[in-house]
Amino acid sequence: MTISRLPPLTWLRAFEVTARHLSFTRAATELNLTQSAVSQHVRRLESFLGRDLFIRKTRTLELTEDGANYLPGLREAFDLIASSTRAFTGGDRGRNMTLQCNMAFSVFWLAPRLDRLYSMYPWLVLNIVTPIWDPERHAANASVEIRFGRGEEMSEAAVRLADERFFPVCAPGYCSEAFDLQSATLFDCAGITGTWGNWFKTQGKEFTRDGEINLTSTFVIAITAALSGAGITMAHDSLVLNLLEKGDLVRPFEHTAPLREGYFLLPPATHARTPASDAFLHWIEKETSGDDL
Repeated sequence: MTISRLPPLTWLRAFEVTARHLSFTRAATELNLTQSAVSQHVRRLESFLGRDLFIRKTRTLELTEDGANYLPGLREAFDLIASSTRAFTGGDRGRNMTLQCNMAFSVFWLAPRLDRLYSMYPWLVLNIVTPIWDPERHAANASVEIRFGRGEEMSEAAVRLADERFFPVCAPGYCSEAFDLQSATLFDCAGITGTWGNWFKTQGKEFTRDGEINLTSTFVIAITAALSGAGITMAHDSLVLNLLEKGDLVRPFEHTAPLREGYFLLPPATHARTPASDAFLHWIEKETSGDDL
């Protein structure tokens, strides 16, 4: 059956509501239609399907076997439409919030702390969107945004969450006694200033392996590669401090350098704030109020 051969939504809805109440009258009340209109919608659906959906008695309705078989799939479809609509529109804006967030920050900083967020605000429901490129494309639909970039690229409303420093990290077993940086597999994240070349430059040294760097579009890939023992990646504070504390990653070198980019919080306009966005903003301010993310 093609889309053009689907029955009208009004017919399907009339059948689903009537089947739930087993009454045209009560269905009409819920749908704000007349009883005859609901009955007509159901009749047209039955004609379209070529099957009777109800057994009509003097004062009651009963589902036929065909009607009972048709109903579960239809209800599932309506539930899916309702769920998709809530996700698309933000649902109950009092407790639902769309957060557009840098992917690496979402994975390595935000997700490990969500238990603390929900402990403070168990009623909060998040829809987390993580575009890698072109964050402007989706930002208009987000209540709050956390974006990675340079201060001069941000709006006046943006708040920098912390100053970052960048440095190499790898899995504990990767840096053995035979470790040699000249032969090690190196990773960089494309498009930022915290690179191997700049890390060497801040020490007054020359980097000679420019053409041998594996580039990734997100730190999620580079840091995951390092965690698996594939090599060494350049990283920065907010993404790896937890991993360093747990011993999942180590720093093979002591030197760190200031990162020009950072994570910026873009709050909603005053008129667009909701209980959900206020709760999230209060929580993240508390989480980032110390010296480190």
